[in-house]
Amino acid sequence: MRKNDNFIFPTWNAPANVHAIMTTRNGGVSKSPYNTFNLATHVDDDLKVVLENRRLLKTELSLLNEPFWLNQIHSNTVIEASTNLILPKADASFSNQKNVVCAVMTADCLPILICSKDGTQIAAIHAGWRGLEKNIISNTVAALKTKDLIAWLGAAIGAECFEVGDDVRDVFLKKSQDYLVAFKKNGSHWLADIYQLARIELNFLGITEIYGGEFCTVTEAEKFYSYRREKQTGRMAALIWRD
Repeated sequence: MRKNDNFIFPTWNAPANVHAIMTTRNGGVSKSPYNTFNLATHVDDDLKVVLENRRLLKTELSLLNEPFWLNQIHSNTVIEASTNLILPKADASFSNQKNVVCAVMTADCLPILICSKDGTQIAAIHAGWRGLEKNIISNTVAALKTKDLIAWLGAAIGAECFEVGDDVRDVFLKKSQDYLVAFKKNGSHWLADIYQLARIELNFLGITEIYGGEFCTVTEAEKFYSYRREKQTGRMAALIWRD
């Protein structure tokens, strides 16, 4: 796969047969406010334009199959990726098959890509705070055939931009006091570190080889879509597949 400045290529210790990327908002044909590489069909962008962006994505990555797109609903539902299913309601997918492309779309929520160290298992997770609170990561790991895993945290809302109320903080602290470190007081609200929330759950599961987590979709406007910043906007995709 040749390098493309419009993609983020994870820097992680994945096996050579595992491939992963995250798109940015650049490189496609969508018009404002979706400019330019919107991959979502549910945000009122022109469907023909979105399908052209998806064609460009498949061509650029030399994918043998269409990515396994999900109807994401902020749930804890995990599903095995299959060409027989079309837009299942779920927020994570996994596979142990070659050339099956697991994919999630985001515009502030956290995309998490996971693979086994032997290169046989892959998964993609859409992790907003609701999914994290409902154990979407734990459910995904439980669906895999091994716990010898590594994870990459894609671009999401940064810790200085994700303001939440007591209600959000409280649901995490009811799960574990370990989540205290992911919240910082900000007036009458809290700043939540979604990357840290994910790392804590991954650590609970024995996954300590965790990469990524250095971007902010809100402040890096030229690179990323952000629902919190723009409301009407497109979606990036994080994809993982294996040979």
